[in-house]
Amino acid sequence: NDAAVEEILRFSTFGETEPINDRMFRLISAFIADGGRYCLPESLQPSRWSMTPAVGNASPRNLTDQPCQFALQAIVEPAKRRVSSFEALIRSPTGGSPVEMFAAIAAEDRYRFDLESKAFAFSLAARLPLGKQQLAVNLLPGSLYNHPDAVGWLMDNLLAAGLRPEQVLIEVTETEVISCFDQFRKVLKALRVAGMKLAIDDFGAGYSGLSLLTRFQPAKIKVDAELVRDIHISGTKQAIVASVVRCCEDLGITVVAEGVETIEEWCWLQSVGIRLFQGFLFSRPCLNGIGEICWPVARQATDL
Repeated sequence: NDAAVEEILRFSTFGETEPINDRMFRLISAFIADGGRYCLPESLQPSRWSMTPAVGNASPRNLTDQPCQFALQAIVEPAKRRVSSFEALIRSPTGGSPVEMFAAIAAEDRYRFDLESKAFAFSLAARLPLGKQQLAVNLLPGSLYNHPDAVGWLMDNLLAAGLRPEQVLIEVTETEVISCFDQFRKVLKALRVAGMKLAIDDFGAGYSGLSLLTRFQPAKIKVDAELVRDIHISGTKQAIVASVVRCCEDLGITVVAEGVETIEEWCWLQSVGIRLFQGFLFSRPCLNGIGEICWPVARQATDL
C-alpha cells in the first residue's frame, strides 16, 4: 500500500550500505512480489541488499522471513595452481546446511525462494575479489521454468551486482533435468542466448548418464562425489569415470571432479585427464568469503 511504499522510499535515503532489518525485508519482498521491483531505488534492488541474520530463537517458516547466506568453495586447477571458479553453496541464516535452509521454507514458496536467493549470491560475489573468475550457483529446474521470466530475473540481478552473464554458471542435477526435460528445454535455450552457461551437477548419480549428453551439451559436468570416493581402488568406478572423460573430450565438455578428499583420488583422476577439482583436499566452503586454498603435492602413478 501507499504507506508501505513511503516507508520503503524513506529507507532508501539511509544509503546503499545500510543493513536491511527484518521489517524492511518483509516490506520490500512484498513490494517485489506485487511487481514493483522495477520501481525501487537502486539502493533497494535485491542485489544490493545487506542482510544480517535475525537474533533470537525464532524459526521463521515462510519466504519473507527467511534470508539466507552463502558459502563459497573453490574449483581449482592444481597443475597450474590456479582457481578456476567458485561455487556458491546456500546456507541458512545461521550458517546451517541446505537441508536446514529449505526445511524452513514453505513448499509453495520453495521454487521462488530458490531463484530469488541467488540475488544474495550475486551480491556476495560483488563484494569479494573474484575478478574474472566464474561463479556457479545451484538451481532446481522447476525454479527456472515455473517463473515467468527466470532468465530475465537472473540477468537483472547479476548485472546489478557487476557480474557478466558469461561469468555465471547454472548448476542443475542429472536426475532433476531428466524428470522435467521438456519444460527445461526452453529455459536452457534462453540461458544460452543470454550468455550464461549450464553444468550438470552430481553426474553419474542417476541412471541417465551419457544418454543425457545426447539431448543437450552442457558446458561442464561435475562427476558425483560417490563415484570419486576411493576411485583409486575401485576398478568399476575407474571404468565408468574414464568412459565419461573420453566422451566429454569428444564433445568439448569440461569435466570437474567433486568431493575429492584424498591425494590418491586426485592423482588417479588427474591421470585420466581431469584437470578441475573441488573438494576438501583443496579448499573447504567458507561462509560469506573465500577460504584458504591448499596445493598438495602429486604422487607418481607408481606410488598409488
